[in-house]
Amino acid sequence: MKSPRILAVGGAHVDRRGRMTAPFVPGASIPGAMSEEVGGGAFNALRGAVRRGAVGSLMSVRGGDAAGEAVAAEIAANGIADLSAVFLDRATPSYTALLDRDGDVVAALADMGLYELAFPKQMRRAKLREAIGTVDAVLCDANLPETALWRLAEVAQPVPLFAIAISPAKAVRLTPVLDKLSCLFMNRREAAVLAGIDVDADARELARGLRAVGLRRGVVTAGGSAVFAYDCDSLSIIAPPAPRRVVDVTGAGDALAGATTVALLRGLPLDAALRQGIAAAVLAIESASAVPELDQTAFDAALALVPHASEMA
Repeated sequence: MKSPRILAVGGAHVDRRGRMTAPFVPGASIPGAMSEEVGGGAFNALRGAVRRGAVGSLMSVRGGDAAGEAVAAEIAANGIADLSAVFLDRATPSYTALLDRDGDVVAALADMGLYELAFPKQMRRAKLREAIGTVDAVLCDANLPETALWRLAEVAQPVPLFAIAISPAKAVRLTPVLDKLSCLFMNRREAAVLAGIDVDADARELARGLRAVGLRRGVVTAGGSAVFAYDCDSLSIIAPPAPRRVVDVTGAGDALAGATTVALLRGLPLDAALRQGIAAAVLAIESASAVPELDQTAFDAALALVPHASEMA
């Protein structure tokens, strides 16, 4: 089976997650436990893609601190080529999430000033052009500021460019390059912001709105509710299976993006690729890590639980 070559450009930072052991009460101190691992939308998705058989390289930015060393070690541990820039006098970006005892995010803080400062210049490096010339696809996230995304979209052509929306606030950065994306992975809130319509709109309305702003293909998630994917000709919807256990929802969307991207690059149709993405997301929810181990036996078992897509007119 072909091993797609993917260059990820975007977030690779420290993820901290505080899990509450008592019910969440706003303004109160809640007992719980804090954990820390390396994460970031683009990096999480790339690691998932590599575990599905892709060959990965990463271009990000980090500081010259202990967190940056942890990021570098995780990149190497996953067999990913590290094309990142290191700024010795800067702090490595971080993301801190507070989860309730059911594993859902209550609040989160993103400390990502280095991305805003450094990514635009990184997109002008000859190393980026050289790397793009060796891969089958580029996968980015909206941790890049708008100017960097625009430059990346220009340089990437004609290589397919996939993207992860990250958050409603950051998704709008992708607006100028929506027509240059091969596929965008987003949740309903991010899709609604981009389409300029109500978040409660149905799948047909959201797909119609996203097509109208130039996005030819997209995947829209909604937590445990139905996931839909559309392109120029079709609209498919899948009701994901309930996880066998909920450990941590962090990284589920990134897992879906990585596995779906690999499947598309291997030539699978969008609905079949989406099933593989949902299987990876389920495994992520069932794992304490944002990037689950996707060994073939576990993946096949999860995939068997995912229903086939229903086509919507």
